Amino acid sequence: MSQATGSDTHQTTTERDVAESQPRTAATDSMRRHFLVAAAATTGAVGVGLAAWPFLASLRPSAKAQSEGAPVSVDVSRLEPGEQVTVLWRGKPVWVLRRTPEMLERMTHPHWIDGLRDPDSEVTTQQPPYAQNPYRSLRPDIFVAVALCTHLGCVPLFEPQAVSRAFDDNWMGGYFCPCHGSKFDLAGRVTKNVPAPTNLVVPPHRYVRPDVLEIGIDYA
Repeated sequence: MSQATGSDTHQTTTERDVAESQPRTAATDSMRRHFLVAAAATTGAVGVGLAAWPFLASLRPSAKAQSEGAPVSVDVSRLEPGEQVTVLWRGKPVWVLRRTPEMLERMTHPHWIDGLRDPDSEVTTQQPPYAQNPYRSLRPDIFVAVALCTHLGCVPLFEPQAVSRAFDDNWMGGYFCPCHGSKFDLAGRVTKNVPAPTNLVVPPHRYVRPDVLEIGIDYA
């Protein structure tokens, strides 16, 4: 009797263990299925993201597009007085010059003014209205101009020093085109008796912050 009882007890215990193990196995399977579904969803999302990246990247303007049409920003606080940098805008070189007080004073000498073809920038196509002033700029110290001679589109040389030169005994500083001898002052105003017919072009520009110049958008 005791053996039968022991056998029954052993059998009952084994059956209970098996019965209890089944819910744990089902729960484990459910958790595994949930993990696999989540992992698949995550992998799919990453795959979609990777597939979409070339499309999203294509929405950003290329370097070529930026150079041809997008505005160009310049931190003019990095320019030392008398220093000039050249940037590219719409496929054209553009000068940004930080003029010194001495440079600005030189531009007002009566004998120099008398030698200019258009000292008051009356050819309005050469600059925006807000640059139709003696400095041809929004800020007196910062000059912005397309670096192409208005004769045949050559790039003039930057000759800022007021010293006698072979091309001008009374040179007050500015830009000289060695190709055909055109001369411009530090405001891009053309001198008389040279091939270039007009002043250098001043492109649209504005200041988005006190020292951050944006070329390509008009001041408002």
